[in-house]
Amino acid sequence: MIAVVYSGSNYADWRLADRGRTIASFKTGGINPYFNDEKQIIALLNKNINLIHHAEEIKRIYFYGAGSFSNDLKNIVHNAFSEFFKFGKVTVEHDIDAAAIACCKNRPGIICICGSGSNAAWYDGRRVKPNNYGLGFILADEGSGNWLGRQLLKAFMNETLPPNIRKKFEHRYDPDRRSLLEKIYRQKQPAVFLSSFAEFYLDNKDDNYLKSVIIAGFTKLIHTYLLPLHKQHPGATVNFTGSVAANFQDYLVEAASGTNITIGNIVKEPINNLLTYYSSKN
Repeated sequence: MIAVVYSGSNYADWRLADRGRTIASFKTGGINPYFNDEKQIIALLNKNINLIHHAEEIKRIYFYGAGSFSNDLKNIVHNAFSEFFKFGKVTVEHDIDAAAIACCKNRPGIICICGSGSNAAWYDGRRVKPNNYGLGFILADEGSGNWLGRQLLKAFMNETLPPNIRKKFEHRYDPDRRSLLEKIYRQKQPAVFLSSFAEFYLDNKDDNYLKSVIIAGFTKLIHTYLLPLHKQHPGATVNFTGSVAANFQDYLVEAASGTNITIGNIVKEPINNLLTYYSSKN
């Protein structure tokens, strides 16, 4: 039996499969070694009945997650998983590697993640090439869910939201400045809190103001990551994974229309493509 996991900071998608047959599909809380230590990861695994029931049967675990880009960070996840899955061999890689497999398999292309966070890279058909992107929710993540959340909260607290959107925002969240700042600056995992407001954009996506914010985010993402990569690899298609790219793909296409990039695959949740890929190898 194999376990395939794709995790952002908000939640992790799991698939358990045996000889090509899916045994279980479920979500857990996100597993990000920037925010979770080994004990916290083991505690999370011990809360899921599917994992408890099948832990000893699982022989290979393929984990791809946000934050798992250095050996030290990968080892946090690897050690926790190895403790829980005592008879399983654990592979831990970054979420950009999962995006490459899910969108391109063995074909080269430019890969972009735009979900709760954002990142991009060149994939040569075998490996994702290192770059200086992926600086996280404070320094980067342009166009992502937490970037959208930051714009919404800033506009609310600066009192620049259009009246109709402010009214909807207040009705939905009953917010106050002090509690919002507390959640951003004092509580754990502020990126998860910020990215939760992507749902507000989705529920009101036809509003002209929110549409302009979404397109502005995609434009920043395109100019910061994708055009430099495309200049290095002219003619390559740009492929996307992530909920924000998928949920607002019409706005993504609009933001890209004034550029010379060609959008290829847009995969909302890479987990099923990853499962197909690894089921064929086991």
